[in-house]
Amino acid sequence: MTRLSAHAKGLLFAGILLIVSTLSIPVAPYLWLSFSNDTATATETQEQNPRATFWRSVRRGSSGYTAVPGQEAGVVIHGNGLNWREYRVKILAPYGSYLMAGVLIIIAMYYAMRGPINLESGYSGQSITRFSVYQRVIHWFTAILFWLLSLSGLILLYGRYVLIPLLGSKGFAITAAACKEAHNLFGPIFLLALVLLIATFIRDNLYRKGDIDWLKKGGGMFGTHASADKFNFGEKVWFWLVCILGLSVSVSGVLLDFSILGLNRTAMEIAHVIHSAAAIIFISISFGHIYLGTVGTQGTLDGMTKGSVDANWAKHHHDRWVPETGNQEAIQHPLTSNMREAPGD
Repeated sequence: MTRLSAHAKGLLFAGILLIVSTLSIPVAPYLWLSFSNDTATATETQEQNPRATFWRSVRRGSSGYTAVPGQEAGVVIHGNGLNWREYRVKILAPYGSYLMAGVLIIIAMYYAMRGPINLESGYSGQSITRFSVYQRVIHWFTAILFWLLSLSGLILLYGRYVLIPLLGSKGFAITAAACKEAHNLFGPIFLLALVLLIATFIRDNLYRKGDIDWLKKGGGMFGTHASADKFNFGEKVWFWLVCILGLSVSVSGVLLDFSILGLNRTAMEIAHVIHSAAAIIFISISFGHIYLGTVGTQGTLDGMTKGSVDANWAKHHHDRWVPETGNQEAIQHPLTSNMREAPGD
């Protein structure tokens, strides 16, 4: 069993602390709104509304009774429901769109200035197996579920602003209902896929000596070669973000999916805050992963489509991993080649 060094444990703890802190930020406005709402209610005078005292008491659940069993069955007025709506409409929707748009703009600017990271030595024609069929199936199964849930969730969040002008109210209602059912159905399946993904790739995503050097050189994105293992430090950070954000989205989503778990409305609202904030951050960061895995880096996509990569690509991006493959022909093949284009399938 691989054991983490003290240094690796420190980095992992710092990363988890950073993500937890990030996810806690959207909760702060929600709590502030709750406090301010209660304060405003407390300052109302009875002269303004003779029944204010009674309804304030009802709102706090201290007046009347109900014979209906069940948690919160006697709650007639749930004050925090308005605060939750304020968070969703005035905080989550606008700032979430700013974050996603900002990441896409940064990627577009980087691509315009730097262009794709091409293989300077071209393709060698020698292949090295990178991912097994099982690994690729798990990756694409999780990725497809992720984007199905992302698109359906974004339609539920932004659809009224974008789709009602295009589809009309009835068309959007049908679309939103279908997205809601798909989101609730595939959410728990995504949790299963995520657990399988973590179990499949965790071994190669632990910290190893040399990862910090890769980080200091900017991952080779600015022209300097950065040595790496099978997964470089950036890919490892992405893996652990997938673990933390994915589990945050999945667990909170399951709590929202199954009312039989017995959560009260306040707990469900907090679960929604965590679910939505983690999802927006998750989607935003995934743009970078998709860019680097496709048009951003020449030859990278082959690993997850064909299962193998060119020897020159492997030596350029993951040189410390190449000897571990045991492919002597590819290891001994010179890095330079006259073969400038990708070989045919």
